[in-house]
Formats: sequence, structure tokens, C-alpha cells
Amino acid sequence: MMILAASLLIAFVGITGLAIGSFLNVVVYRVPAGMSVVRPRSACPNCGHEITARDNVPVLSWLLLGGKCRSCAERISKRYPLVELAGAAAFVLVAIWAAPTLSTATDVTTAIAAVLRLVAFLYLAAISVALAIIDIETHRLPNVIVLPGYGVGIVLLGVAALLQGDIAGLIRMAAGAAILFAFYLLLAIISPRGMGMGDVKLAGVLGLFLGSLGWGQLAVGAGAAFVLGGLFGVVLMVMKRAGRKSGIPFGPWMLLGAWIGVFAGQAIAGGYLALVGLL
Repeated sequence: MMILAASLLIAFVGITGLAIGSFLNVVVYRVPAGMSVVRPRSACPNCGHEITARDNVPVLSWLLLGGKCRSCAERISKRYPLVELAGAAAFVLVAIWAAPTLSTATDVTTAIAAVLRLVAFLYLAAISVALAIIDIETHRLPNVIVLPGYGVGIVLLGVAALLQGDIAGLIRMAAGAAILFAFYLLLAIISPRGMGMGDVKLAGVLGLFLGSLGWGQLAVGAGAAFVLGGLFGVVLMVMKRAGRKSGIPFGPWMLLGAWIGVFAGQAIAGGYLALVGLL
């Protein structure tokens, strides 16, 4: 029964991720341009024909239309179904990660706390997809996407911690946000060309979410960003695609590093401490 419930949850969350991914396409296109994500309705950029409901089914509509506008046959970028699939994949991964906690909840309070954490990290997954794409394309991390992350994290994760009497968790959340924000702010002051204020603000959000899970997740999530970003920079230089002064978006690596911390931070931190004889 528990396996069936977990499977249904993962399937439901995956379908929801597809729908959210469709909306993320709008966010990625309109937010950097300063446009509303609500109005006007989505339309073909070539002929202006409004996208109808039947042509707006995630992935399926793109496939049935052969990747072309129904009205003018203009090619529709493959990015649209790919972002939708990315949303679904991200949501499924979060659901798989959260399923054991949900399935082992022994009372209503614990179950509510687990659901709040799931929703919080699904939110983080959604903005991670949008911010990564926007940063790659525009070298920006818009405040309108980043800053609400503080409110969502504080409310959902804070209430979850309070429901379980996890005062230490609340302290870690505050400390994680403050530590990463301060560290990235210092980097931005020392090297303003290498680190922007968008990275600083995002660091606080990621510190808050990682801190809610544990010190190991926080440390691994923060450190992984620099390891991954550094390796990517070295690869680009070896391939002569970038120089030492080239600007490389760091937001995607911050986000990927944070998710490594979420999914494997505890195991990685434990393994490292055991290796050095501290555990």
C-alpha cells in the first residue's frame, strides 16, 4: 500500500511538473523582458496567433504539431518541450527524495510538516529551472524570482520546523541564509566582476533551504557550487572557449551544487568525516 501511495504521489507530482514547466517557459521569456507573466495570453511570435488550450498541452502539443505553429507553420523552438520535461524531471526527483519521509509519518503533525517541506522544495525546483536558464541567457538573476524564495522558505520550512519542535532547524535556517549571504557578499565586494548581487541574494535563499536540512547538506551544497563551477571554467579554458577574465554565469552552478547538497549532502559529509577520522 505504501509503495502504491508513493508511486501515485510521484506520478501526480511529475504531471504537475510538466504543467509548471509550461509556465516556466513564459517566465523565462517574459521576466527578463520586464513583461507580465499573466497577460497577454501566449501567442506565436511570428504571426501573433494566440495559443489555444489544445495547442498548449505540455510536450504532447509540440509533438502533435510537429514543432510548428498551427497558424503559420513557423518552427517552435525545442526549448519549450525541453523546459517542460525539465520541470517534470525536477519535480519527480524531489518527490522521490521526499517519499520516504512522507510514507513513514506516524501522526498528522509529522505528515503536515513533511508535506510543507515537499511543497517548499518543489518551489525551489521550479525557480531553479527558471533561474538557471535566465542566468545562462542573460547573466541575470531577477529579484522578482529570487526574493520571494526567502518568504516561501521561511513560511513553509519554518512552520514545518515549528510543528515538530525543531528549534535547532530554525537556527540552522537563519544561520545558513546569513552565512551564505555574507560569504557571497564578501566575494562580490572583493571581485564585483566575478560575483553579482543576484548571486548574493540567491545564496541566502539556498542557505536557508539547505540549512533546514542540516549542516552537512549546507556545507556540501555550498562547496559543490565552487567545485562544479571551477571544473567547468577549466574545461572551457582547455577548449579555448573562455579565458581567465571571461564572464561565466555562476547561478546554475550554485543551484546544481545546492541540489547535490539536498539529495546527497548528508551522505557526502558523513563519508568525508569518516575518511578524516572525525566520525
